[in-house]
Amino acid sequence: MNLLLHICCAPCAIYPLSVLRDRKVETAGFFFNPNIHPFTEYRKRLSVLTDYASSMDLPLIVKDQYLLKEFLRETVSREENRCLYCYRMRLTAAAREARERGDDAFSTTLLYSRYQKHELVKQVGGEVAVEQGIPFYYEDFRTGWQIGVDRSRELGLYRQPYCGCIFSEMERYMNKTPELKKVHLRKSGENIRG
Repeated sequence: MNLLLHICCAPCAIYPLSVLRDRKVETAGFFFNPNIHPFTEYRKRLSVLTDYASSMDLPLIVKDQYLLKEFLRETVSREENRCLYCYRMRLTAAAREARERGDDAFSTTLLYSRYQKHELVKQVGGEVAVEQGIPFYYEDFRTGWQIGVDRSRELGLYRQPYCGCIFSEMERYMNKTPELKKVHLRKSGENIRG
């Protein structure tokens, strides 16, 4: 079997790639993640994945598009459903690429993360498979969560602290930031420095 594996980041690729290789599945990686913000985070994740793929002799296709405006246009005022849009956008791109390459199926490392909406990823993968005419390879890779975490730490890989989108970044840090102290302004006319 030839499989195109959508990869969100290097740490999430470790366990799924090892499972697929153990099963003798010919695997190529596919990076398309315009949901990752800000741009510096996007570049960091892509750089780490590129280095990891090279070290693992993993062919990697990179669709290097930073589509912040398009992502926000589709998700603003629909933040609660942003994951549906995000999964569909990335899995559709992966399925199209796999079909064009002549692969037997496509899959995603999103199935590895404990922090993703697993059933929604599975559902969207199945729907996209029908729409694009190529099978979605489903496996619950979460069983190897700790193995992947431990191995990524051993390798010294950058482990991102949030899913990727600006909304997940906000949710990750907003409740952990100490409340801003109230600033008492001086009487008008006094020099105030920030």
